[in-house]
Amino acid sequence: MGRLHNESAFQILARANELEAMGKNIVHLEIGQPDFKTPNNIIEAAYKAMKDGKTGYGPSPGIVPLREAIAQYCEDYKKVKTGIDEIVVTPGGKPVMFFAILMLCQKGDEVIYPDPGFPIYESVINFAGAKPIPMPLLDKNNFRVDLDRLKKDINEKTKLIIINNPCNPTGGMFSREDILAIAEMVREKDIYILSDEIYDRIFYGEQPLSIASVSGMKDKTIILDGFSKSYAMTGWRLGYGIMNLELAEQMSLLMVNSASCAATITQWAAIEALKGPQDAVTEMTAAFKERRDYLVNALNQIKGISCAMPGGAFYVFPNISSFGLSSKEFAKGLLEEAGVAAAGGTSFGSYGEGFLRISYANSLPNLKIAVERIAGFCGTVALQR
Repeated sequence: MGRLHNESAFQILARANELEAMGKNIVHLEIGQPDFKTPNNIIEAAYKAMKDGKTGYGPSPGIVPLREAIAQYCEDYKKVKTGIDEIVVTPGGKPVMFFAILMLCQKGDEVIYPDPGFPIYESVINFAGAKPIPMPLLDKNNFRVDLDRLKKDINEKTKLIIINNPCNPTGGMFSREDILAIAEMVREKDIYILSDEIYDRIFYGEQPLSIASVSGMKDKTIILDGFSKSYAMTGWRLGYGIMNLELAEQMSLLMVNSASCAATITQWAAIEALKGPQDAVTEMTAAFKERRDYLVNALNQIKGISCAMPGGAFYVFPNISSFGLSSKEFAKGLLEEAGVAAAGGTSFGSYGEGFLRISYANSLPNLKIAVERIAGFCGTVALQR
């Protein structure tokens, strides 16, 4: 248990809630949760499932109609052809990464993971007893992978490489060329890819390429995806993994031994999410783009801050190193003194030092209030130096 770490965004949320309870006004930019409601057609599908009595246990890998819908969706959207026996439905996306690392990695193995990146990657790698090897995603490279360094880090101990495209916390994107190059590095090696594609519907330029769609890579890839981000279903807790048949059987066994199955009601709702109108996804992404454009431009007007334009997800990762505070100190001061909750960059790995993660899954008016408070806080810090 000592090898597991917490997820800092939830700790920041807890502190922000404490301050609110004491009467302080807080703008919440710390949590990766869309501020939109789950679309009504999805809610109605869940309600119908309940009324129709679909409230019992389901198969551990997921109900067949949902796995059929996922297979069709992945062929249409990700250009990955799969069958229902290669799909495992889980209560949220995190179990896929947890199970994949437990299945594949143990003491003596190395796992390359994005840094800055989703903090649970490193946590579970450590939990499994494997050695985490950071894949630095640096501001100077627009938060893309350094292919030369990655090639050097791959060795006979490498068991798994994790990619997240678009990336949390930076909003950075792996280009098509990056994905093809990574595929070329591992195609002939005994290395798997865990491709976290939870944000792949939220992009503002070229559509992300799934590495599983690249020739020779499908059976070497575990796709992680889910419904939380694209369909504003964070609390519904539903995700899925796509992998080769042998791995799918092992992941189903882990489901049997842990959660038994994902909630049946949620699974019927997810069928409607995939097969029903996609207008809500389009509208939500358009709103995120408007917020991104405003926020990046506004932050870059604050003296001492520089902020890259992210290609996807709903985060910005501004550089705040000029103020002489650590990322943790800056985030704490911003919350306690200015009433803006955001996550320090080191919450996502050591290469996040000097940065701040801001989620723009909040309204444009609230983002404008936050920018005013951030500017004021930065001015105060600058005067104190």
